[in-house]
Amino acid sequence: NYETIRQLAQQGHIVIAVGGGGVPVYFDEAGMVRTENAVVDKDLASAVLAHQIGAEALYILTDVPFIYKDYNLPTQEKLEFLDYQMAKNYLVEGTFGEGSMKPKIVAALEFIRNGGEKCIITEAKKLKDRSYGSKITMNLE
Repeated sequence: NYETIRQLAQQGHIVIAVGGGGVPVYFDEAGMVRTENAVVDKDLASAVLAHQIGAEALYILTDVPFIYKDYNLPTQEKLEFLDYQMAKNYLVEGTFGEGSMKPKIVAALEFIRNGGEKCIITEAKKLKDRSYGSKITMNLE
């Protein structure tokens, strides 16, 4: 339904789509809907939808105002501006928590790799204040 979502968004409507949970399904060779034993990742699904509708930016909301390297450790470091390769390197190094920030970084990279201009990861309460949020782009400018 991405065409409908794109049209509604272009008309200025706030569209709520791609929530977590639900039952993953697929069409088999005969065109029948079948269930799949899997989990739908809401961050990655949002990145795919954002790409499909031609979004320039993807905002991923979480419970912290920035991405952090070594989160909650004495060596914690705020990562405010990242390019694609930097974010990918941190991901490969295992910098981000498996069940927390890692899926958000994977989704951000997917969005950027497919032509999105930027992905902002931030706390929902800080969304209006542009001084918050980690920004991921293809290249730092």
